[in-house]
Amino acid sequence: MLKERIRCEELKKKVTTAEEAAKLVKPGMTLVTSGFTPAGYPKAVPLALAKMAEASEEKYDLTLITGASVGDELDGALTRAGAIARRFPYQTNKDMRKALNAGTVAYQDMHLSHVPRYIDYGFFGNIDIAIVEAIAITEDGGIIPTTSVGVSPQGIANADIVIVEINSTQPMELEGCHDIYSVKKPPFSEPIPLKDPGDRIGTTYIPCDPAKIAAIVECDIPDNVRPLGAIDEDSKKISANIIEFFKKEVAEGRLPENLLPLQSGVGSVANAVLGGLVDSDFKDLTCYTEVIQDSMFDLIDAGKVRVASGTSFTPSDTGLVKLKENMKHYAKYCILRPMEISNNPILTRQLGVIAMNTAIEVDMYGHVNSTMIMGNRMMNGLGGSGDFTRNAYISIYTTVSTAKGGDISSIVPMVSHVDHTEHDVQVIVTEQGTADLRGLTARERARAIINNCAHPDYRPALLDYLERAEKEVGGHEPHIIGESLSWHDRFVKTGSMKIK
Repeated sequence: MLKERIRCEELKKKVTTAEEAAKLVKPGMTLVTSGFTPAGYPKAVPLALAKMAEASEEKYDLTLITGASVGDELDGALTRAGAIARRFPYQTNKDMRKALNAGTVAYQDMHLSHVPRYIDYGFFGNIDIAIVEAIAITEDGGIIPTTSVGVSPQGIANADIVIVEINSTQPMELEGCHDIYSVKKPPFSEPIPLKDPGDRIGTTYIPCDPAKIAAIVECDIPDNVRPLGAIDEDSKKISANIIEFFKKEVAEGRLPENLLPLQSGVGSVANAVLGGLVDSDFKDLTCYTEVIQDSMFDLIDAGKVRVASGTSFTPSDTGLVKLKENMKHYAKYCILRPMEISNNPILTRQLGVIAMNTAIEVDMYGHVNSTMIMGNRMMNGLGGSGDFTRNAYISIYTTVSTAKGGDISSIVPMVSHVDHTEHDVQVIVTEQGTADLRGLTARERARAIINNCAHPDYRPALLDYLERAEKEVGGHEPHIIGESLSWHDRFVKTGSMKIK
């Protein structure tokens, strides 16, 4: 089976074990791997590498760069082995999160569209090894990715050597889904010739000089995907509020009847938002996004989607079974691109993407925190939300109005950490309602967010803070600085933001 997937005869002699391939990795190296949220990442070689690191008296101190989050076989195993010193740019693994919050792994949270550029421009330094998952290798050494593309093209192009894991659990029907196009470095950059989410502008494989491929390893470990939470009543209300907003925009002539290309972030709420469109009147939809989740398959099955473009298939465990069983069908509608293209700010602006992402908290002026719990503990990371938000035709942020059983308000006077500024955020949606912030002044934005999005239990306190700030301090965005973060401090001290 393995050698059938290696179509380049000279590369068949490069087949080896995961243990032998792992020996190519030396302490202090910088690794770029495939993988995006968490799909299409290498598994066998990282697991073998983790065992080597555990048994070694020498610290490995590796720098690990991926497209986005990867599975436990990579982030988790190497973290527990103490093999990672630096990590870029996004993660969701519990052991990795614990390590970076403890400071034992150095971490930079990055806009995902910046990562391919950093690799190409040499900002990360020399890339020693790229480890990528594939379904096959073409006759001339081209690497056909699996369920994600991410930064694999940049890793392969810039690494000294390449290790390929051919994963037999990934369906061969994935071949043809990918559209690999690389952007030239300045001053030789050219316009990206993509005018519609369904356009194909590249190859179905990642070009690679066969001489760079140092090892090929067979793998039979499936993607360790995350479960998606059930679509609860709050998520349904958020989705319904967005759909009503879309209907109004169509009626006002600001959106066409089939909307504009949709982008939706990662996770259960984002999945629910798209899922609500299944039963809506909208059809002939297009999507230009990062992740293709379960609800996208439902939209395709309902005949609602013309094309879905992303960089990763990111289903739940049940969605993964559905994807594999119907890959030939979904491949007709889905295109996987490099992160450099899927998250490209120019294309977001050019295509008029409607960006829908998830917030941890929003303040009354519209600043969004999407990464940090109580301002100091990293949750997952910025991801691609900023890539889309600043350049979107319409930028929308969703959140449930409260958390921790109502003890935390997701609408606060001042966010504890700013990822997206008020200048980029146009619409806030909770299960309570929608605040359209376009064309509003700072004080108007505050009242729109409080009155439409905050939970009724917290509205009086938020309005009281705003009115006192306007009277006592004044200014363009009135804040009582000594009190502005007191809500977070109150939760730390008492376990609730509620004023007793």
